Amino acid sequence: MSFRSPIIEEEEEFEETGGTEETGLKNQLPDNCVEYLLFFLDSQLDARKQLSQIESIRKAGIELATSLTKDYIWQKDDFNLSLKNEHGLVYLHGIMDYSDAVEDEWLVVYILRELSKLHPNLWIRVFDTDGEFLLVEAANVLPRWLSPEIDNNRSWINKGNLLLIPVKDEDGLRSRNLELPDAVEAIKTKRNTLVHSGFVEAEAFYRLEKYPAQISESIHHSLATIPRKLAYVLHSLPKSVAPAVEMFYLRDPIALKRVISPSGRSTFPPEDLITISIRFSKVLFAQLWSQRFDTPPTWSDVLRKAQKEAPSNEADKIMARLDIGMKLTCGFEMLCAKAEKSKSRVVRELAIVLEDLAEDGNEALPSDEEIKTWKDANRDDSEAWMDINYQDFEKELEGKGRNASSSTKSGFGDTNTQSDLRKIVSRFEAFLNDDTAGMDGAELDEMDYDDDDDDDDEFDEDSESEDKEVSFDEEEFAKMMREMMGLPSTASSTNTTSKATDKSKPPVVDEEDEEIQKLTTEFEAELNEHGALKLDPVDKQPRLKNTSQKEGESSLPDIEEEGEEDSEEEVDIDYNLAKNLLESFKSQAGMAGPTGNLLGMMGFQLPRDEGDENNKDEDEEDGTSTKGKGKARA
Repeated sequence: MSFRSPIIEEEEEFEETGGTEETGLKNQLPDNCVEYLLFFLDSQLDARKQLSQIESIRKAGIELATSLTKDYIWQKDDFNLSLKNEHGLVYLHGIMDYSDAVEDEWLVVYILRELSKLHPNLWIRVFDTDGEFLLVEAANVLPRWLSPEIDNNRSWINKGNLLLIPVKDEDGLRSRNLELPDAVEAIKTKRNTLVHSGFVEAEAFYRLEKYPAQISESIHHSLATIPRKLAYVLHSLPKSVAPAVEMFYLRDPIALKRVISPSGRSTFPPEDLITISIRFSKVLFAQLWSQRFDTPPTWSDVLRKAQKEAPSNEADKIMARLDIGMKLTCGFEMLCAKAEKSKSRVVRELAIVLEDLAEDGNEALPSDEEIKTWKDANRDDSEAWMDINYQDFEKELEGKGRNASSSTKSGFGDTNTQSDLRKIVSRFEAFLNDDTAGMDGAELDEMDYDDDDDDDDEFDEDSESEDKEVSFDEEEFAKMMREMMGLPSTASSTNTTSKATDKSKPPVVDEEDEEIQKLTTEFEAELNEHGALKLDPVDKQPRLKNTSQKEGESSLPDIEEEGEEDSEEEVDIDYNLAKNLLESFKSQAGMAGPTGNLLGMMGFQLPRDEGDENNKDEDEEDGTSTKGKGKARA
């Protein structure tokens, strides 16, 4: 919906601008951030009592978030609330960076909604970089009067419900832009005019149906081989795994110097290694697992020794655990270099834990017997959720798994994933089957300020009769492609039925079109005479002439006869196409990109570029590289 978020300034207050939009970079909400405002609105209480209520709500919100996310690993920031006084309003404010974990954003929405159920006078507004993302979720069922230009500050959560401030007020006036103080005043004075739609609320909160179970399902435990010192740190501060994985995932050459330097001081040297279970979020584990990482010099001997001593039937598991442990340890190494100057509370706590450990010495490290008593010390969850079976994926796209038993987890992903996938496909089909779209593509209704007679509850009922299959005329598409390439619009392999039809219906040529065609022919002839077009020699023209044979006559024999003449040209075209595709795929450097996505949709999965053959052979001989290890994941 709205791509403009309210101006939020963290350090200092600023004056109102009369509705004009600020463009300063410091006032823009950062990417991948969710922001929320909590107002306690009770006209019967004085200012002092309201302030006391706001503080009690802040404590209740923190306690609720702590209880729900006790074992949860936030991707970057955790849930937070602070008191704020701005624009003459006193309210609770929070902003959270969820980075690549969109589930963190929806977990915040779930916490806020549950908090609103506990406090009837609590009104909550939540938005992100894209603006009113709750209204984006409900875009298909929003009333027509609520357009992206005026949706700012109009959606509020109260008592677990989603309420909308209407465009029209009691005096029939229409507001083009609703500022935050005006929205709060409307809630105070015109609360009975707020709009509550069950359809909008169901769509907006659709993702919250899987909570609170989704909180525990987002966690992944994996066995990893790490130094005993790091095991102690993770046991003391489990949430430190998030910034360590982020540091490894976003590593740069400067940060890697601490890891790859053989003479550098190491906080977690690869010695006294033990295998324990580490708690990740699924996003963090996938980020760590998917990274290709050359073995640092300090870990080369460890990997080589483990590969030689590992039993043949357990070699893959042992090396995979050692690979995950090596990546995580390197992430902590890079993190420790910046721990003291970090603004993150978890990272600063990590520095304190390391300082205490340095004072206590290695005697403070846990023994093997003590480690066995830790919770989930040997837990190793399945990694099947990272695998994609394209056959099951296609079945889900076609909706073939809808009649499957709910108690049996079959098909692609879990039940929530299947439901989300069907919803995406159904919406995409509805978009493609929009017969009202013209040559300009999808058209969005512009905001009409003058049409005051619009029916707010009017919905299009024609969608029920829409075809479920995507409409696509192959013959029309082929005709357009021939015309674009300069070939006759009719294929040479047309069947006899179309031949008879064409004979019975002679083409009607408009006089103006005939004159234009004549001028074009003369113009082309003149250009050919002077060599401007540089057309192919005569011996390469018969193939083009064959395409203009009489309809119904097969041109395959003629094509085969001159196949030798044109083979060189065809090979050049195919070679250039393949060369460009492979170069584009290689430029992705193993990451997601347009070529990989396009080929993936066509069913092709190109292998990762392993670089020079010599380097590959060397890696295979000394076993000091982690490239290509592990299972292939889509």
